[in-house]
Amino acid sequence: MQVRQEIFDTYWQFATMRQQVFFNKINNLPPPWTSDPIINTYKFCNAYRASDRVSQYLIKNVIYDKNRSKNEEEVILRILLFKIFNKIETWEYLENKIGDYITLSNFGSNVYSDILQEAMNLGYVIYTSAYMSCASKEFGYDKKHQNHLALIDKMVIQDRVINRIVKAKKFEDVFQIIQEYPLLGKFMAYQLATDINYSEIINFDENSFTIAGPGAERGISKCFIDTDGKTYTDIIHWMTENQEKEFQRLGLNFQSLWGRPLQAIDCQNLFCETDKYCRSAFPELKSNRKKIKSKFTSTPQPIDYFYPPKWQINEKVKKSLAQRLPTLEITNFQLLNNSNYQQLSLELDSQLTTTSEIPNNVSKLHKKYRQETQNKKSKSLQNVNTDQSQQLCLF
Repeated sequence: MQVRQEIFDTYWQFATMRQQVFFNKINNLPPPWTSDPIINTYKFCNAYRASDRVSQYLIKNVIYDKNRSKNEEEVILRILLFKIFNKIETWEYLENKIGDYITLSNFGSNVYSDILQEAMNLGYVIYTSAYMSCASKEFGYDKKHQNHLALIDKMVIQDRVINRIVKAKKFEDVFQIIQEYPLLGKFMAYQLATDINYSEIINFDENSFTIAGPGAERGISKCFIDTDGKTYTDIIHWMTENQEKEFQRLGLNFQSLWGRPLQAIDCQNLFCETDKYCRSAFPELKSNRKKIKSKFTSTPQPIDYFYPPKWQINEKVKKSLAQRLPTLEITNFQLLNNSNYQQLSLELDSQLTTTSEIPNNVSKLHKKYRQETQNKKSKSLQNVNTDQSQQLCLF
């Protein structure tokens, strides 16, 4: 294989910097969390897929919530329903309207379809923009969400796909089972197989199977001049197997996920993020994507990270979280200089939430940032008609 050295090295450097940001945020350090201006400006996924906000919600609140059923059929329903829309606000809207936990007993494609149609009529966006599933009328409905709910009904209720999944001998078999169904596609089937593998339903080595999504394919093309006949999958596996050697070669202090090395799904995602990063860092590299669309905005509250218990890292995570500094309300330091910046965080009931009070020991600089942000929010609120439809913000 022949690498494009500067871009290939950037892959490992990006992984290291992004993980540095992850731990700096965990420790409640004030921004900037890295000296890299591109990462400070634009939104990038974590080096580890399971650390992203939506994945964390899936693991903690959808799969392993102690108040939810551990029945395998119930778990598969929750995973599929959450991940098809891949949006926390949509999940919470459904449960808020149902008035209970989502279960097999209260799941009905028509009922859920009416609830989501009501949300859309109010101006809510029910799908994430992270990655989009196919939108056809496979099940005869006019609306995308109706067909997706009919798909979930077929998989879980009619076909009882769980019976085939639990009997799978390999991780790839789970992927193949899911890919048989319409509206999903190859990449979405891989994502769903990975999400199911977070649960106790199956327990396969994540490195035993992987495929590259469109973004990863672009990233690989930028990192490699010649792959010597190796497939995208081969290259992802090579990166996974050689990560320690590459970090050492570049003298990088990569902080793993409490001892868990990058898995194939993570290395696949990192190719996608490297492709995004290069659009700004190396614009001369030709690609069908020329700009990074999403700007970075900090999440309003720190995440209490939790991972699949079978990974056996949660005790280490708890120790790290217990040692972090008191929570600060950290605003996006770059956006504070933008007089046109306005950000409204809306809950599903359209009520505005308030942030917690800042501790007395916060520096004058943080107080200044907070005051400027509150002034901007107050100015924004004066122009908002709360009786009008409002769209969910996806942070």
